[in-house]
Amino acid sequence: MSVISTRDAARDGAQARDAARDNARESALSVAAISSERTQSDDNVWTRRLVLFLRVMALLSILKGLYHWAQVTGFVGGEDEAFENQSMAWQAATVYFAVIELVAAVGLWLATPWGAVVWLTTVVSMAVIELMFPGIYGGSLVVVGVEVFMLAAYLALAWMAARERPP
Repeated sequence: MSVISTRDAARDGAQARDAARDNARESALSVAAISSERTQSDDNVWTRRLVLFLRVMALLSILKGLYHWAQVTGFVGGEDEAFENQSMAWQAATVYFAVIELVAAVGLWLATPWGAVVWLTTVVSMAVIELMFPGIYGGSLVVVGVEVFMLAAYLALAWMAARERPP
């Protein structure tokens, strides 16, 4: 009888020791998970800001793309400003921006590299059309200034986000 009770006591002691070790391991893992979440969130501040910027630019690209489609379909403007009554260059540029702005918006919202490239293409294209071909959209320097500002903001945020990540 004493052998059985000794064996039971040893088994109960081992189970208690294993349970205590499992509880300690689980609490250590949960503390490590909490502290690693804090470290990641503090370390990736510029990356989060870049993603927020890309999402805001995605919303603006959606609005711009829908505006261009509204021009194509005739939802905005009067009879004199109808799509058919515009020059061929204006029509081509409007259709180009109607398509590319919406494609850029999807890529920007997903924060993909191709989205940023397509968006940069739209920014540079609009600035070039405004500066080099003022007869198409009127050559507004305000539009060029806004496009340059958005480009500079993107480059600054991308630079700071890249500095957060080690090589």
